[in-house]
Amino acid sequence: MQQHIASVFDRDLEGIQAQIMKMGGLVEIAIRDAALSLVNRDEELAEQVRLGDKAIDALEDQINDEAARVIALRAPTATDLRIVLSVMRISGNLERMGDLAKNLAKRTSVLMHMADVDGAGTSIKRMAREVELMLKDGLDAYIQRDSNLALDVIERDSDVDQMYNAVFREYLTFMMEDPRNITPCMHLHFIAKNIERMGDHITSICEQVVFLVEGKRPEEARKKRDVTAVDASLSAPLTGK
Repeated sequence: MQQHIASVFDRDLEGIQAQIMKMGGLVEIAIRDAALSLVNRDEELAEQVRLGDKAIDALEDQINDEAARVIALRAPTATDLRIVLSVMRISGNLERMGDLAKNLAKRTSVLMHMADVDGAGTSIKRMAREVELMLKDGLDAYIQRDSNLALDVIERDSDVDQMYNAVFREYLTFMMEDPRNITPCMHLHFIAKNIERMGDHITSICEQVVFLVEGKRPEEARKKRDVTAVDASLSAPLTGK
């Protein structure tokens, strides 16, 4: 009987984890397509990203419902309970990343009706590509129960923070050079911030992997390298002397 219960529980977990990977795949596509829609000024693709967020939300609901059912029926303990709880937390992070991709697409649609800022989309595309790769590796770390890979992904979020800092400075320069760039660059800045936040959610996913494998959080909290909120030199007035 105990062996039967264990096999049923394993099947339940496999089903939930398959849903997590499906959800992660949809989020990866959303990030990629949202960045492409910006660079190519493709409003139709941006609309697809916005509509696609409904599927991501639906998967989160399914995963949480199934996880709650497993807890109620199987009463998992110790490692098994950690697995179920990690699934719920990871799905929450993925859902928020989907929302951020949708917000990116919304601002892209607004930018379609404004003058293009030459070269401004290149940095966004590079940031989005790095985040997309981080998410892929983070999900691989989860499936493989590889805490070392998860820790590596956590460290890579510093690169995204530094990209964001550089983009922030770049857009300030564009705005100071030409006041007509202020509005589009403000939208671009919020897009870059959304991508930087995606990196934070991936970090949270990877922290769940470390907790799942080792039973504890990473020993040292990762220091944020987004200095735009604390560095006065980055928030100086836009007017010249």
